[in-house]
Amino acid sequence: MPASAIHSLGTFLRDRRTRLDPATFGFAAGRRRTPGLRREEVAQRANISPTWYTWLEQGRGGAPSIEVLDRLAAGLMLTEPEREHMFMLALGHPPEPRYVPPQGITPRLQRVLDAFPVSPGIIRTATWDVVAWNAAAAALLTDYGKLPREQRNILRLMFSSERVRSAQEDWMSVARFVVATFRADAARAGASGEISQLVDELCRTSEVFARLWQSSDVTGHGDGLKRLRHPELGLIELEFSTFAVEGRPDLTMMVYNPTSEALATDIAALIDQTRRATAA
Repeated sequence: MPASAIHSLGTFLRDRRTRLDPATFGFAAGRRRTPGLRREEVAQRANISPTWYTWLEQGRGGAPSIEVLDRLAAGLMLTEPEREHMFMLALGHPPEPRYVPPQGITPRLQRVLDAFPVSPGIIRTATWDVVAWNAAAAALLTDYGKLPREQRNILRLMFSSERVRSAQEDWMSVARFVVATFRADAARAGASGEISQLVDELCRTSEVFARLWQSSDVTGHGDGLKRLRHPELGLIELEFSTFAVEGRPDLTMMVYNPTSEALATDIAALIDQTRRATAA
């Protein structure tokens, strides 16, 4: 571990320690020479020796282990970006991904989706549960709001919904692509354990899924062209792009853009029709 990295790690730890309120953790505030927690209090919270923690702040000794870094992250109440930064300083690489179940999205993120008036947009988790969508997605793809929460899963829809299956121009190619991308997403987010129940369920209910899952294919999503058969608009083409949500490694945004002005006009009319039907 280079001396400069050791010094930077110590500075980072000291800075985060001084930002913490002792009363929040049940420590007596009293008269303190400096703000924040004392070194021995951080060591107590992280379950490491005060001497070792002092050395870390002073830039002495070698690099701490992954276990110690995780204890420090918990003891200092680091955010996920702060935890990743600490690992980069200490070890030169980010921590292994760990899956955190999604807690929904912020209103700000929903407004981003809603800003696409004729481009269907969804936000899905690493386990491919759809947790947010816009009016264009509801009108053109699937009205997720009408589905029970457990059914708002792209894999379940792809392999159990005849409507979704018949809408794909080449269902088998799409299914193969979806399974390979799903596998990569879950592994990247550290959610391999969380998907086991869903995988077991789909293997029991779909021979095709079971065969595709056993093939162990992996691919990335990126962007591309999606062709759909819509009951009212006929065969349509949409360009799709995927975006990581900063600070939320569990979430991915997907946006489908119409490939022509005529299709954009048709989608706008369909959205309006759907809204009027809902109001009625």
